[in-house]
This record gives sequence, C-alpha cells and structure tokens, in this order.
Amino acid sequence: MRQSTSRKFQYQQGAALVVGLLLLLVLTLLAVSGMNSASLEFVMAGNEQYRSNAFQAAEAGIEQTILQGAFNPGSPVQTLTGNPTATDTWTATVTPQLGGIPLAAIWGNSWNSFSTYHFEISSTGTSVRSANAVNLQGIAVISPWDPTVQPDPNLATNLLQ
Repeated sequence: MRQSTSRKFQYQQGAALVVGLLLLLVLTLLAVSGMNSASLEFVMAGNEQYRSNAFQAAEAGIEQTILQGAFNPGSPVQTLTGNPTATDTWTATVTPQLGGIPLAAIWGNSWNSFSTYHFEISSTGTSVRSANAVNLQGIAVISPWDPTVQPDPNLATNLLQ
C-alpha cells in the first residue's frame, strides 16, 4: 500500500503551491495598496483641517478689525496682527478706498445728513502647517455729512431737491 501512495505523489507537479503563492501575492498587493490609500486620505483630511483653521483665522482677523474700528480715511494702510501665542495667526490690513474721499449719501431726503467712507479689509490667516487663507471684506462707514462732497452734476436737478 505504501508503494501505490508514493507513486501518486510522484506525478504531481506542485501546481497548488504556485497558485497559492500567487493568490497570497495578490492579497499582499491589495493590502499594501489599501494602506497607502488610507494613509493618503488621512494626510488629505489633515490638510483640509489646517486649511479650514487658516480660513477661520482670517475670518477672526476681519472680525477683530471691525471690532477695533480702525477705520481712518486719512491713513493710507493700517495693519493689525493677531495674538502671536496662538497656534493659528492672522494679519489684517485696512485700506481706504477712493483715496479716502467720502462719497455722498444715497440720493434722497437725507442728502445733507451723512457721507460714507469705503474701506477694504484684507485678512491673511496662517495655520500650523503654513496653510494660508486670504479673505477680503468691504466696509462702508457712515459718518456725518462732509461739506466738501459735492452733488453729482450728472444727475437730474429734481433729485437734488
């Protein structure tokens, strides 16, 4: 009986071993590919978080600039900076528009009541990994009427009354 069993094994070529090794190779490649994909997605999620932090820091810069009320039409550019001890920082600049010249109020009954000064706030937020976000905000400051602002001569005279 022993001889007949050994003769059967004599004719086998080891195909099951080769097929098994090929399947293990394919599974290993799929596992490595999945790990690379997962680690790439992890880095992408982190980068998105840092970009969001930079955006929020830039928004905080605009908010703090508005709260400080640093709107002086006589000053060319004013720069404000955020807390340097924070992990995310911001720097905001306030630039008067139209050369700091006031615009007359909207035409109507209150023509001689007020003028408006226009400013632009540019805030740059920076997060821990140097992700940057730049946000712009326009501001119109209403102030008492400025006698140096003349009515627009191109408008009909009945609008000025």
